[in-house]
Amino acid sequence: MKVYSTSAPVLDADSDTSGEDDQLVHQLGLAEKGVSLSRLEGRVFLRITGVVEYGGRHVSYDLVPTQGVLAKPSKWRKMDADTRAVLLRERASDEVIAELHEHVSAFVRELADACDDCDMDAEPFLNALSDMQISEPAGLVFDRIRQRLEHAVEREMEEQHAERTRQSINLAEYPASFEVARRMKRKFIAVLGPTNSGKTHMAMEALGKAPSGVYLAPLRLLALENYERLQEMQQHGKPLKVSLVTGEERRLVPGATHVASTVEMLDTQTPVDVAVIDEIQMLADRDRGAAWTAAVCGAPAKVVYLVGAPEARRAIEVLAARLECELEVHLLKRKGPLSMEPAAVRKLTNLRRGDAVICFSRREVLMWRDMVTEAGLSVATVYGNLSPEVRRAQAQRFREGAADVVVGTDAIAMGLNMPVARVVMTTSVKYNGYEEEEIPAALARQIAGRAGRFGVHEEGLVAGYDNETHAVMRSLLREKPVPLKTTGFAVAPTLEHLHRISSVTHEHALAKLLKRFVHNIDVPDGFFYPRITEDQFERAAWLDTLELTVAEKFALSLVPISAKVPALQNAWENWAKSLAHKKITHLRPGDTPLHYMNLQEVEDACRLYSAYAWLAYRQPEYFPDTELALRLSREASERVDAILQDQNSAARKRQPRKFRR
Repeated sequence: MKVYSTSAPVLDADSDTSGEDDQLVHQLGLAEKGVSLSRLEGRVFLRITGVVEYGGRHVSYDLVPTQGVLAKPSKWRKMDADTRAVLLRERASDEVIAELHEHVSAFVRELADACDDCDMDAEPFLNALSDMQISEPAGLVFDRIRQRLEHAVEREMEEQHAERTRQSINLAEYPASFEVARRMKRKFIAVLGPTNSGKTHMAMEALGKAPSGVYLAPLRLLALENYERLQEMQQHGKPLKVSLVTGEERRLVPGATHVASTVEMLDTQTPVDVAVIDEIQMLADRDRGAAWTAAVCGAPAKVVYLVGAPEARRAIEVLAARLECELEVHLLKRKGPLSMEPAAVRKLTNLRRGDAVICFSRREVLMWRDMVTEAGLSVATVYGNLSPEVRRAQAQRFREGAADVVVGTDAIAMGLNMPVARVVMTTSVKYNGYEEEEIPAALARQIAGRAGRFGVHEEGLVAGYDNETHAVMRSLLREKPVPLKTTGFAVAPTLEHLHRISSVTHEHALAKLLKRFVHNIDVPDGFFYPRITEDQFERAAWLDTLELTVAEKFALSLVPISAKVPALQNAWENWAKSLAHKKITHLRPGDTPLHYMNLQEVEDACRLYSAYAWLAYRQPEYFPDTELALRLSREASERVDAILQDQNSAARKRQPRKFRR
């Protein structure tokens, strides 16, 4: 390509007319006016050079006027000299040159002032007026430079916001944010051991004897069980006064000295004598580990019992050292032996009373439930989708002998005390939220450990239903436990964190605030590390489309309701829209009575009522029907339990068979 100008010509691949064009530009007196011809991108076009002055700056430009494109090269070659001359005089007239100069002067003023306003150097942007060798008219070049400035300003603002966020939140100082715990002289007592080692009993006995205390559970079911356990304890001949606090339920007793709570509901402001944090190995949980980090750092108790698996020991030690808390460690052994069966079960008729048959999905549980009942055994059913009340009712049937076998998911591994003689694994593969994978050894041990309840059985037995699962379980139980990581303890954002970020960045979009929390806060040594769940981030992006405060969006992003169930997702979206319009949302039972719903529909109704109750405790002004939600949830739970019992009875009647007792 050749660019014809008063300086050196630029070569063009199609240069058969270049000499003639060069002569023509000079003959017309255009060269001395800064006009040249160029060929680029399949076009022949004019370029006009010049200099404008503004604020002591001398800014050169080399631009195409508005009608500077003359023709395609093929058409240009066919023109005679006179036609070209006429076109050049018209498109490069003094008026055109003056008009372009005026437009450039105005743009230089605009850009220089904009750069001054945002404290940026205008030089790199103005240099583009002479450096951008393209065939587009000057107006488009101006737009490109404006975009460059806009992007540069955005980058500068992003860097400023990131730096301000780093300065506003330093995770090394995370423990200091729990002021009550920080002011107390706390002692940690780690009680670690496998399932059936008596570790929870030891901690709960200490809690029951303390003048005041709190029990922190990973599940509503465990909170409920230990709430009742504490109620049965006495001090000075009188039963303890105990409150229950979960996300979905409050049973507040005036003058209560003890509280049973889910770990996320920890009250960090009320000092107590003893706190028990159960299942401490959940520190390593991908989605919920931050709640255990907060509990360890913030439990306002003189003595904090950390109860869980032995592999949490080293993590507890480094946390205690970081928090400058005295640590006492008790390692307990299983009270009865746990052994693998010599061979796999292989046949339904080889199942027997006292077995727990383990699957890893609701569909599989119900399928195995039907197969086991058709083999002549009565079944109790336990899986994660069931409410705590239903799970407990089903477990009670097994404990009382009304059910021969319990068929469940790994939900039985945490929080259900049942007299299981043998654990039978139908598979060793579980969906982890992304893909099917072999269960980790820690989970295998926790499930298997439910076999052989102390005081009921001499030993616990474990078997795979098929040969492959049996071999895998044998291998997993032999594996040495992998210690929890001793750094990167998860910290979830609090509303205070988000308000602090918002105050320095002036951003109010929840998705942006969460992203800044994860990517921009200061994590000096990585000991504590910011985490949010994918579900929360996806919800935040949708909530940002509504007129809601940061606090309202944050609360809605945490509502415990499944986005995978359309009816539940629709309910959540409607709640959010109503709150955005500041409308009161009353809870109304569905049009279909519970008695006419199938099992899945009643389970979903129960979850919806529980989620409403969760939100009602946080936004009572707009979601006032808390008591109704709790009543409907209880009624739905009772209906689920009744359906499970009916299905169990119906399956047994189809094909009764004899089984080994």
